Formats: sequence, C-alpha cells, structure tokens
Amino acid sequence: TVTVIGNNHQNKSNRGQYKNKLIAIACSTGGPKALQRIIPLLPENLDCSVLIVQHMPEGFTHSLANRLNETSKLDVKEAEHGDMIKKGVAYVAKGGYHMRLTNQGNGVHKITVTKEEARNGLRPCADIMYESLADTNFDEIICVVLTGMGSDGTRGIKFLQEKKNIYVIAQDEATSTVYGMPKVIAETGLVNEILPLDQIAGAIRKNMGD
Repeated sequence: TVTVIGNNHQNKSNRGQYKNKLIAIACSTGGPKALQRIIPLLPENLDCSVLIVQHMPEGFTHSLANRLNETSKLDVKEAEHGDMIKKGVAYVAKGGYHMRLTNQGNGVHKITVTKEEARNGLRPCADIMYESLADTNFDEIICVVLTGMGSDGTRGIKFLQEKKNIYVIAQDEATSTVYGMPKVIAETGLVNEILPLDQIAGAIRKNMGD
C-alpha cells in the first residue's frame, strides 16, 4: 500500500512552479542496498544535484560512491571540500566527516567537508546537512529519508521546512531494513509520501517533472 500524506507547505497543483531543485537523501542501516535501488534509476539528464548522507566510517564511502557510479547514469562521487555542485551529479558525504552546502551567491553552491565533533554519535550527520540547506537558493528541496536506525534527518528537515519549500519522501516499514529514521520523520506529519523502496526513484522523477 502507498500512503500519501498532505503537507501544509506544499500541494501538487503548485509543484510545477519550482524549477531550481535539490535532492537530499539520508540513510543508515540498509542504506547502501537501498541507494542501489534508487540512484541507478535516476536519469542522466537529471536537472538537479543530489546530496547523500549515509552513516559510514571513514574509508567506506569512497567505495560506496564508486559502486553507485558504476551502476548509475548520474555521476556519483565522494564529496570533497570545495566541490561546486553540478546538476546530474550525486555527492556522497565522506565517512567520518560532516558535509554542508554553502551558498556562494549567483546560484553557485559549494560543499564544505569538516572533521568536527560527531552529533548524536554520527559523523556524517544528516541533520547537519539538512540544516545547511536553509541558506541555499533552491526553490524546492526534495528530502528523502531511507532505512536506518535512530532519528537522524528529522530535526534537520523540521528546521529546513521553516525556511524552504520542501517535499518529503520516506521509505515504508515493509521495505526498510530498520524502520527508525523514516518512521520518526513520518510521525512529524511533514512527509508527503511514504513509499516502498522500489517506488521512490519514480516519485523523485515525477517530482522533477520527468
């Protein structure tokens, strides 16, 4: 079953007005396999960038990005400090570091990668990534919360929705390895769609007007 949940900040009739978008994905336990069912299904000409926070230690995210790159039409890379994000490219947060996006003006956004304190035991932390998006100039941010333990992502998305137009997709319980992160965000009422894993790429493409 597919659950579609309304959200005060968004309705389907005005979705098309947002042209300048960003996709921001959070995942933890079971995330690498889940990403393999989403990122390879996104089109090569995707008209936005993708940011991914997958909880992993240092050294593992590089191989994750390489595996996704091999199977995807998009370019997928481990995020590096100073990367200017480009449309059609997915950036995986570096294990053991926090990733933020900073607005450089004139539509340019740069990734910062910092080795600072873990938040709630997590580094990278999705909350930190989502919070950083509040100062960007995107018309809409598509937030995707996938399988994982705990509640990372929810606090950041709550903060973000006060500043930006967001569209939130959460993985459903039946297809989640651990129904923690998507469950917590679903309970906030901010989620637009709760979907099985195999339908998430299609929902992203539909939101992008594909």
